[in-house]
Amino acid sequence: MVQVEFGVLGPVTAWAADGSAIALKGPQHRAVLARLIVARGRVVPVELLVDDLWVSPPAGAVSAVRTFVAALRRALEPDRPARTPAELLVTEGPGYALLAKPWEVDAWRFEQVMEATAKMPPRDVLLRLKEALSWWRGPAYAEFADAPWTHAERSRLAEVRLLAVERQAEARLALGLAAEAIPDLDAHVAEHPWREDAWRLLALALYRSDRQGDALAVLRRARALLVEQLGVDPGPALRRLEADILNQADHLDPGAGGTAGQVWAQATAAYDRAVATGARARLESTVGLLRNLAVTGGGGLEAAREHRLAAVKAAEELGDVELTARVIGAYDVPAIWTRSDDQFQADQLVAAAQRALAALPPDQDAARSRLLATIAIESRGVSAERGGEAAREAVRLARGLEDPALLAFALNGLFMQSFHRAGLAPERDAIGAELIALSARHGLVTYEVLGHLVRLQARSAAGDFTGADEYAAAADRLAERHELPLVGVFTQWYRALRLAVFEQPGAEAAYREAAVLLDGSGMPGLERGLLPLALLSLNGSPAGEDWGPYEPWVRPLALLAEGRRAEAAEALEEAPDPPGDLLLEAMWCLTARAAIALGNRPVMQRAAAALAPAATELAGAGSGLVAFGPVSRQLDELAAVLR
Repeated sequence: MVQVEFGVLGPVTAWAADGSAIALKGPQHRAVLARLIVARGRVVPVELLVDDLWVSPPAGAVSAVRTFVAALRRALEPDRPARTPAELLVTEGPGYALLAKPWEVDAWRFEQVMEATAKMPPRDVLLRLKEALSWWRGPAYAEFADAPWTHAERSRLAEVRLLAVERQAEARLALGLAAEAIPDLDAHVAEHPWREDAWRLLALALYRSDRQGDALAVLRRARALLVEQLGVDPGPALRRLEADILNQADHLDPGAGGTAGQVWAQATAAYDRAVATGARARLESTVGLLRNLAVTGGGGLEAAREHRLAAVKAAEELGDVELTARVIGAYDVPAIWTRSDDQFQADQLVAAAQRALAALPPDQDAARSRLLATIAIESRGVSAERGGEAAREAVRLARGLEDPALLAFALNGLFMQSFHRAGLAPERDAIGAELIALSARHGLVTYEVLGHLVRLQARSAAGDFTGADEYAAAADRLAERHELPLVGVFTQWYRALRLAVFEQPGAEAAYREAAVLLDGSGMPGLERGLLPLALLSLNGSPAGEDWGPYEPWVRPLALLAEGRRAEAAEALEEAPDPPGDLLLEAMWCLTARAAIALGNRPVMQRAAAALAPAATELAGAGSGLVAFGPVSRQLDELAAVLR
């Protein structure tokens, strides 16, 4: 698939997968691209493009637009073979559409972050918005500010950006970082004096920084500007704040949450003063912070993943193999999903762990076990042989050291490597049971949650939904008590699965509601293609969806549904064997359905052999997310045709 990112938060540009800028030729080429991005995937007729590009279209304007489009296609998809259809800038009916994904356009990504941060804790809001605001390289669609077709989009994006600045300030105030909020807010109100909420936040930040006089002066300045420039009096929020500041109202104090934020700010400031900038202890402290950050929610998980590899590289640069091993192995964040969120990063982490293992002194069994467990987890779904060996050795070493936390980490690696063939749900059930018992004895809360989720999956595969219900409830109780918001993503998907399996009303609505939780969850490896797959499990229709990583095994059925039998047969031949992950049995069942419909005996035989060990399971239910019926039913259908 072509991987291109588009930037409109500033001059319109595009970047290739390696981060290099793509040459987009002249301003008219960029105008066509910008106009299609504004359309957000909808078709823009050629005639409308002509009208938007020229006030008085010249003769041959339609041909010129087609020339611009052809040049853009060559720039965006330089490796596309001649006479093959474009993937990104496509022809649809009377015009063109840009089929960019939501995360491939910086403006769309920015809006997703804003939507996600509305429900995040303040610490996550700060992290996400700091990154998102850095994407702005200037005004949106900067070089097309005068084009009428950008006006609405530019205004809307500018408003979202202003809201982001104010939300960032709100988060700082909530964390007791009032003094840090003042400079940005001061500049913000100077540029946008009509933003009453910005004035309110600035005055509140000054008050909480023990600058009551300055806070009142800011409110007087706001009143004067609003009256003089807009002819309106301040709204009720500003009037209340002024009265509360004069009365030193108790509710203006940060309260318990703010107190915690102040403690955090003071502690981190003390750490900065006491620990030298280049000290190696900072790297280990950083990884400990990232580990805790990863379980706080989507923004925290994404930030932790982003900075983790940088910490590993920094440790390697110092040339201290034992420090590197500690930095790599300290990130023992429980993992439940068997598809990596960032395979490139995972490969780099595995390579770094292997380098550290090769150089580690022989008496470092604990570090060795952590490195092996890291390899097992990060090579999930990619290298069963290498990952399986690493997982088993990590568990062996951890048992010998009698280190409960290390053993839990190693068992997580063993779980991730228990998908090399179908029918291994009982093995995973045993791993989950050990994780629960071990973690409950030693207070390893996140791994206790992991154990419950593992058993939820395994019990679902076996069709034991009474047992699965108990593990889902236990996971939810622990998550609520210990503020682990990502757990609810999996338990809500499980409850939608349960409705689907028992063919109860509301299953589709439940799946759609569960899919909302994936937005901003920080788990793209889980998110992509999952809702279409769930809907396919309900209605059997594979038409017109973005299947993400499941596309090779759904595509033959989708082509068959469109009556394109020859193409379906070719797609089935090209489809690789499904990877070893939580949806192994589901993908084999989809493959089997297509093979039966197309009469492909070799593929039917492969599917039957692969599915046989899982004859007592529900296909896909071991994911805890979707199910495609009993494996035994699929085996019976295969046997009837192969007889």
